[in-house]
Amino acid sequence: MGLFSFLKNAGSKLFKKKARAEAVPAELSKEQVLSNEINRLGIPISGLNLELGESITVSGSTSTNADREKIILALGNVEGIAVVEDNITVTNPEPEAVFYTVVSGDSLSKISKTQYGDPMKYNVIFEANRPMLEHPDKIYPGQVLRIPPLS
Repeated sequence: MGLFSFLKNAGSKLFKKKARAEAVPAELSKEQVLSNEINRLGIPISGLNLELGESITVSGSTSTNADREKIILALGNVEGIAVVEDNITVTNPEPEAVFYTVVSGDSLSKISKTQYGDPMKYNVIFEANRPMLEHPDKIYPGQVLRIPPLS
């Protein structure tokens, strides 16, 4: 639990009309759009509650820290969201991941070399950030990624 900072002007453009699929009704609140995104990504959480103000406050219950961290990143990596306040309860806690902000020139293998000492462990980072990442080469400056501890 805590506050997590993100770059407000980087991330997916869920609140731009062009970015929304035509199937998404225009009358949805920002909280509903974000909740739909969590559901679309298939990240399990029960009792999801979002409150949007100066920051977004998220609460609910997940079974793992990995799911909790993915929800925080899915919300924080949206353009216009600068701070995520985490009030998610985890029923089976495990070691937490480190969050890493992508900079220009980064690749998953470069991040892997820096974080793990081995560029070939990039797939660990990729898998830790699925379903938000669809391809290992599709990262962008300002995006925040989970870097899980190696088992």
